[in-house]
Amino acid sequence: MALTTHRRQITEVVADDLRLQIMTGRLRSGDFVRLDETAISYGCSVTPVREALVTLRGEGLVRSSRHRGFIVETLTRRDVVDVFWIQAELSARLTMRAADADTLADDLVTLKKMVDGIEAAVESGAHDDVIAGEYAFHREINRMAQSKKVAWFLAAASRYSPHDVYVRDREWTTHAVASHRRLLELLASDDKQGIADEIRTQFGDARDRLLSHLESVGFFDDQPSA
Repeated sequence: MALTTHRRQITEVVADDLRLQIMTGRLRSGDFVRLDETAISYGCSVTPVREALVTLRGEGLVRSSRHRGFIVETLTRRDVVDVFWIQAELSARLTMRAADADTLADDLVTLKKMVDGIEAAVESGAHDDVIAGEYAFHREINRMAQSKKVAWFLAAASRYSPHDVYVRDREWTTHAVASHRRLLELLASDDKQGIADEIRTQFGDARDRLLSHLESVGFFDDQPSA
């Protein structure tokens, strides 16, 4: 059982990293991902790499090629826009529901401490702590919402956001902290429309930053403009 669990953890790490490489343009449409070479680069056996690529194939990010491993599928501008739209709408729904939590007053105190921690991590340049703080902040809001199915779908969609890229963007992290503080005020005042607008604005900003990055590295050069 321990060996199976360990392999699953490696599989998830490899899948997450390859997904990140695709979403940030380091792997592009038509690139080959060969099992042996990839396994060597991660210092693991071929099995978890194959399992990771099968996962990504199920997500439509790669396709299998007989005797040649896997090939990266095309990721379009529309795909990126759709991914962030899904995240924005699900996150908005959860956060609006969180405003109705019976323990809202205590929850807001907890959330404020989390935002303070994220801000401190931003100031010190502790990127890993920023990522951990972001996950904890959103996980707490999802818990408050008590909508497990929506939270599950949001977690699945969030895998396509290159968080470790964003946290190295000081402008983004500063805006994120300010957005979190506005969100706490909107939760306290039960302003559900304001909550939805704030969430959509934040995800729209993240979407545009990623699109700008992909455009800057020529990711879409050979794709239709639509």
